[in-house]
Amino acid sequence: MAARNTSGTRGRGTQGVADGLRGISSALTSWLTRPLASFHLLLAVFGLLTAFGMVMVLSASSVESFSQQGSSYSVFLKHLLHCLAGALCCYVAMRMPVWMLRRFSHVFLLVCLVLLSLVLTRLGYENNGAQSWFRMGPVSFQPVEPAKIALALWGAHVLVTKRALLGQYRHLLVPVLPAALLMFALVMMQPDFGSTVTLGIVLLALLWFAGAPLRLFSALVLGAVTGMLALVFLFRYQITRVTSFFGSGSGNDDKSFQATQALLALADGGMFGEGIGRGWSKWQYLPEADNDFIFAVLGEELGFVGCASVLLLFGTVAYVGMRIAARNTDPWIKLVSATLTMWLVGQAAINIGYVVGLLPVTGLPLPLISSGGSSVVTTMVVFGLLANFARHEPEAISALRSLGPGKIGKLLRLPTPSPYRPPASRRPAGAANPRRPQPAKPSGKKNRSEGPNPGKRRAPSGQRRSGSPR
Repeated sequence: MAARNTSGTRGRGTQGVADGLRGISSALTSWLTRPLASFHLLLAVFGLLTAFGMVMVLSASSVESFSQQGSSYSVFLKHLLHCLAGALCCYVAMRMPVWMLRRFSHVFLLVCLVLLSLVLTRLGYENNGAQSWFRMGPVSFQPVEPAKIALALWGAHVLVTKRALLGQYRHLLVPVLPAALLMFALVMMQPDFGSTVTLGIVLLALLWFAGAPLRLFSALVLGAVTGMLALVFLFRYQITRVTSFFGSGSGNDDKSFQATQALLALADGGMFGEGIGRGWSKWQYLPEADNDFIFAVLGEELGFVGCASVLLLFGTVAYVGMRIAARNTDPWIKLVSATLTMWLVGQAAINIGYVVGLLPVTGLPLPLISSGGSSVVTTMVVFGLLANFARHEPEAISALRSLGPGKIGKLLRLPTPSPYRPPASRRPAGAANPRRPQPAKPSGKKNRSEGPNPGKRRAPSGQRRSGSPR
């Protein structure tokens, strides 16, 4: 009897958990059907990733900041200033009219190409073996970061404008591919292999979501891999990274020291981690602890739970970005949203991949988590663009115009977006305008029922018109 009662209690408990999960699922589904769900969810993920980054940068950089600057908050304060500048740029990107972003995308691209050329001259500043920085007093930035956004905006504009001709290879590849290759060459002359990989992700995402044929896409991927291998063997530091990745990885030499220390930090974290600020890897055991390898410090101090939370947030970024692209009617917004989403998620996957030992080290920061100036500001601009595109979904525009801007819209003073109006189809020269009726052309044959003058009614039979010959 007791066994029956126990089984009944377990059954009721299991049924209660199932009912609770179904209730949560239905509530989440109902919330996602709201017109501004994409906008609100994106802002929530943006805030959580930014908060994660601030906490982890403060913890990971405290030891190095104290040993070099005499204060544990020097790197964190710089990161905080970069986040404030990025938040301001994010706000500007949210308010920017979509037509202006598209119309001046070619100007943005030309400016970025000029800056990428100038950084190779004496105006550029070398750091960590790459001449990829401009420095003006305490302010420094990398021109390759805004160049990624410029390539996405301009490339989407060209491909959408020529979308009726994309079945032909020359219209699909020209001029997007030559401009991208020029940008790749300028970045590799710095040299910056990690940023070249990110630019490659932007180019491949543009062509993929524009509908490039699979055989062409396969050829481009093969060419990209071949070019990367050639660049790896051209630069000695890349050969060292690749050989250390495919080597024994014992950690006894300098080649695999950084990757080995990252794995040890992750192993020490366990399920729940050592606690914020209690990790040992940042005590000069792990180089670039606050930048390229901050995910290892996160795993050591927050454990598997912290790592899974970050992965869940980036997974949500992928979902929301593709949702924005799918729900918009403007083809340019659809292509730009999908491309920017692939860039963010792809860069995060590469960073986490080489920290956990699945990829060779490429030196890419983890978006919004790693410290840095240009990377943080650019990533926040991307989130601002995606938030802007989320407010241009047809249901969101209808709700904003009928119900008002809402609490967040009033707080941020965001303008009401305009609905998408497809451009009028172009007609070849000499074609008839379907809106304007055209006069009928004479066929050269007379209709017997109409007689010689079809514009007049024929008199009834048996009657003759006055003045007509017999």
